[in-house]
Amino acid sequence: MTTVDPPAPARSTAAGLLLAAGAGSRMGMPKALVHDERGSWLRRGVEVLREGGCDPVVVVLGAAPEAADLLDDSVTVVVAQEWAEGMGASLRAGLAALAGLGPDVTSVVVSLVDLPDLVPEVVSRVVGGAGAAALARAAYDGVPGHPVLLGRDHWAGVATAATGDRGARDYLATADVVLVECGDLASGRDVDTR
Repeated sequence: MTTVDPPAPARSTAAGLLLAAGAGSRMGMPKALVHDERGSWLRRGVEVLREGGCDPVVVVLGAAPEAADLLDDSVTVVVAQEWAEGMGASLRAGLAALAGLGPDVTSVVVSLVDLPDLVPEVVSRVVGGAGAAALARAAYDGVPGHPVLLGRDHWAGVATAATGDRGARDYLATADVVLVECGDLASGRDVDTR
């Protein structure tokens, strides 16, 4: 009898991108450094992406680059030098880093650090609900929100449209995006104040 090792699971082609570069002026501190009774928002954001099926995970920092010390070596950390311009600069920096990881990464799930009630099931539902679509996003009671799945073919267009504090919003407004209802799993609300 010949023993055959089981096949290795296929590597996910959906990367995770956590945007955590802002100064958090309304919060009174950079959100990458916020902790609550459940721990670090930054670490939780990374784990939600990982447990939702994303590999690799890239984190974009800016106002608080020291937050990288909260993460382990399995996370790629990028510091957006122009982070003060707004979310657009963070998204561009993250997409550039992902493009450098090679062609195996065919899509990315973009999430925000200030979504403390986001759960891995939302991430996996968005990835699974996208089907053959290259653009999908979570919706909460019909209202579009985060995370957003971007197929690689859209990265250049998203990066071009990402200016100021308007990440992928303008690009997504002109594209055919699959909305994946997740209101039964989370609120989708970002938290700007303590």
